[in-house]
Amino acid sequence: MSKWKLPYFITRQVLIALVIGGIAGIGFMLFLIEFDDLTSSEAFCTTCHSMEIAAQAYRESTHYNPVSGVRASCGDCHVSEGVIAATWDHILGGKDLLTQISGKLFGPDYDDPVVNALHLPQAAFEARKWFRSKDSATCRRCHVLEAIQGKRADTNAIHLEETDGKSCIDCHINLVHRKVPDEKTFKKDRWRQMVEEEFGLEPGSALDYLSK
Repeated sequence: MSKWKLPYFITRQVLIALVIGGIAGIGFMLFLIEFDDLTSSEAFCTTCHSMEIAAQAYRESTHYNPVSGVRASCGDCHVSEGVIAATWDHILGGKDLLTQISGKLFGPDYDDPVVNALHLPQAAFEARKWFRSKDSATCRRCHVLEAIQGKRADTNAIHLEETDGKSCIDCHINLVHRKVPDEKTFKKDRWRQMVEEEFGLEPGSALDYLSK
């Protein structure tokens, strides 16, 4: 019986390269897992002052202070499941960091509470579009449709019988962050007036902050 041999093109150098490549690949995947875990945390997200402003309302919400004690972090809601999808979300989210940096130099300074509040609606609308595009997958990661009971007796029936063609975000908004009206009913002038009143600004001065 002839001794089994590797194909001629599998040389010692090729085997070494495959082993090194395999180890490097495993190491890279482990790095991505740790990277995604770190950058999905509240501690990381709120290193930007503008995100700390967004987190203030979050810390008053039932997602941060649930009866069950199961706390949803930033990444639980805003980062897709799976290391590849999560990494891609972080790459796309990098534009927020660039916006933050460029804003301090050339555009709106989102660290300013007034500027932050004035731009909040657009950020909320974009986030809602993202949830709809994902069919609220991050919501469903924790909330099982068939298991939703609620305080009303018909809560479960509503979720099972009246949600065809709907995503969680179509009905559930303003659960975590500062309340922003639905885009269909949102009025820019009313929002600006509300911000002016909140921060004690002169009527009409909100437009000056938007140009900063």
